[in-house]
Amino acid sequence: MRFPVALFLCLSLGLTGCGKKQDAKPRPAALVEAAPIGSATFSDDVAAVGTALANEQVVLSAPVTQRITALNFSDGGFVKRGQIIATLAQGQEQAQLAAAQAQALEARQQLDRIKALKARGFATTATFDQQVAAANAALANAQLAKASIGDRVIRAPFSGWASLRTVSVGAIISAGTPIATVSDISRIKLDFTVPETQLSLIRQGQAIKAVSAAWPDRPFSGAIATIDPVVDPATRAVKVRAILPNPDRALKPGMLMTVSVIARQRQSLAVPELAVVGDGEQRSIFIVQDGKVKRTDVRTGLRQNGLVEILDGVKAGQVVVTDGVVKLTDGVPVRMEGAKAPTAAPAR
Repeated sequence: MRFPVALFLCLSLGLTGCGKKQDAKPRPAALVEAAPIGSATFSDDVAAVGTALANEQVVLSAPVTQRITALNFSDGGFVKRGQIIATLAQGQEQAQLAAAQAQALEARQQLDRIKALKARGFATTATFDQQVAAANAALANAQLAKASIGDRVIRAPFSGWASLRTVSVGAIISAGTPIATVSDISRIKLDFTVPETQLSLIRQGQAIKAVSAAWPDRPFSGAIATIDPVVDPATRAVKVRAILPNPDRALKPGMLMTVSVIARQRQSLAVPELAVVGDGEQRSIFIVQDGKVKRTDVRTGLRQNGLVEILDGVKAGQVVVTDGVVKLTDGVPVRMEGAKAPTAAPAR
């Protein structure tokens, strides 16, 4: 019975020795990508959503109830300042003007006659003063008739682009009916709100960038023109107005735009996002030293354009693992992408 037991013990010891030889075989160095720590520009931006407005915009309406006799603009066409947009019927007003002008002429002639008689002593001062008042009244009636005609000629108050027509020649429109909207969109006013807590980050003249859903790959640059002096007590936000040049009229009033205000810029150390390892609130990177990695805790800042700002914990020029950190632990050997694998030492 002793021989089988002895044989079993020998076999067990032999297997144990084999296991030790297998454990002694070194692990191959992990293949990673690495690069020196450099610097990049980071900026504290204020993000908001704004609405585009025309530089100037007016709705031209009919001042009186009358029939349209002429329309002098095309759908979406350009109109110059002072250009006649529409003309309303004015036959009755023209007749009233002619009558008022005739009365004014007659009153003036009568005034001249009384003035001559007064100079010769045949007219009293009271008669002369009465005729002066009559002449002035007649002239005022003529000017009133002219103003009434002017109300029936609608002109563009500034140069811009007209809206689509919604009325036609011959239609009778009531007072206040819109005839055309004229918009100056050579530049765009962009209104957006900024929280009270970020008010210190903005100032007049500050550069902004805005993006519209219509042009997602084309950021529009501008500058802050005005900051509302009053904070809305309901939203605790302040309204800000920026001006965007719009020479090709790509932007239209009413567009919703995403706004980014470039508040403060600085140069800081930066590493790719894939180089940073998170453990709760702690952030770490792997520094390559003498063929091995050392896990180093760092304090991070902003994340922009695929980079993470490093505030402290490392120095510029240190080589950091930029890809392959998931397979690393502190102190393990690594080899760089493109380098030859180290020759494993023979097991003893």
